[in-house]
This record gives sequence, C-alpha cells and structure tokens, in this order.
Amino acid sequence: MRILISNDDGIEAEGLEALVEYLSSHHEVIVSAPFRQQSGMSHALTVGAEMELIRGKRLMDTYGIEAWAVDGTPTDAVKLYLEALADVMPDVVLSGINHGANLATDILYSGTVGAAMEGYLHDISSFAVSADIDTVLSYTQMASLFCEYLETVMENRKEPIFYNVNFPRELVGNRPLFVMGRQGKRDYKNAFCRTKREDDRIFYIVRGEIFDTDKSEPTDIYAVEHGMIAVTPLMTDMTDYLRMEQRLHEDNS
Repeated sequence: MRILISNDDGIEAEGLEALVEYLSSHHEVIVSAPFRQQSGMSHALTVGAEMELIRGKRLMDTYGIEAWAVDGTPTDAVKLYLEALADVMPDVVLSGINHGANLATDILYSGTVGAAMEGYLHDISSFAVSADIDTVLSYTQMASLFCEYLETVMENRKEPIFYNVNFPRELVGNRPLFVMGRQGKRDYKNAFCRTKREDDRIFYIVRGEIFDTDKSEPTDIYAVEHGMIAVTPLMTDMTDYLRMEQRLHEDNS
C-alpha cells in the first residue's frame, strides 16, 4: 500500500516515527506532518497566509522515504500533500500515534482526527490513532498492533472508511482486542484557569478535570477503560437525518 502519515504532535513525534519505522519496510510511506505541535486544531485550515514547506530530512535519511514538514495545521499538512505535492494518491491516510486519547466529544477538537478527516474528504480510507496518555504500551508495540489490524481491515476494501482508534492504558489480558463502538460524551470541570499578572493583564489556560456524561457500553470510553482498543467509525456528513425526516413528515401531514 501507499500510505500517507501525518499527526498533530509534529513531524518529530515518537508516535509518528513508530508508524513510519514499522510500515516503511512493507509499504510505500510518505510523511506530511506539521512542523510543530498542533494539538486541538480540529479541522482548521490556514487561509490567506503562506505556509513554509520543509524537507523532513531526518526521516528521509533514516527510512528512505519522502517526508515533509508543513508550517501549518494537521489539515494543512494532509491537504497540501494531496492537492499540491502528490503525483499518485495514497491508498490510506494515517494520523498519529497521538500522545493522549481522542475519545468522545474530544474527537471534535482533535487535530489528529482532523488530519484523518481530510484524507477521508478526498475519498481515501483514513485512520486517526491515539493512545491513553498514561499507557504502559510502547509506541513500537502500538504501531505493530495497529498495522496488523490495518492490513486486515484494508484487505479487498473498495469503499473508503474513516476510523478513530484509541489504545487503552493497558490491554485486558495482555492481548489486543479491537472493538467497535460509538462516540461517548465527555466534558471538563473547571476547564479554564484564570491568572492575573502584575501589569493587570488577564490570561486563561485550558486545563480542567475530565467529566464523562456517557461512558456506557458500547462507547469508546467504555472500551478503553476496560482494556480494549476502541474503534469508532466516523463520518463527515453532519446532517440530522432524523430531524429532517420528522420535519418532512410534519410538513406532509
């Protein structure tokens, strides 16, 4: 397979390199990732400003691959490669492995998911891959497990898919169990912390404590809390079809 790898942690991130190291010996790998940390950028796109394109020389020299760092968002990195640099489209777009889970409502804010979404918008099967921030699994272990799963899922696949994959803190029974489930619901208590400096300027920083409002089975939160690898199929069509059908029914009655 021809595989484009990106992320939101930046081109030098350990999780990205673990995927490159494992996949480059079996597949054609290209990297197009942000130059620096871009967490929380969701599907943001740089408009009206120049973005510098920099060769990912270390990855190129180490693994013999094509690699680019983009001074922009995760979405910029994927979109720029697909629309301006690629001679041949990849078969798969991967984003990750992210340092920290992207579960439930956090999916909407995630730059990791945003990069994968851009691939899917180009009709390419795309996967966002993340891990619990306190996971005992190494990036090498997770790359190996995920890539085996990837090859199984992609075998003979014709229609593009968009999966969000999350590794738990530790595996139940020390064995990998990929389970499909829906998106849970998550919020944060005391999300904004206020500080006031000596010159009276006021600043806020996002922190907060996780507050889950839906982590029942079969949510992604439930899966990782029970030592399973959560797989959530996503879509980009945000139409509320149920509400639309209800309104059409009301108008016709």
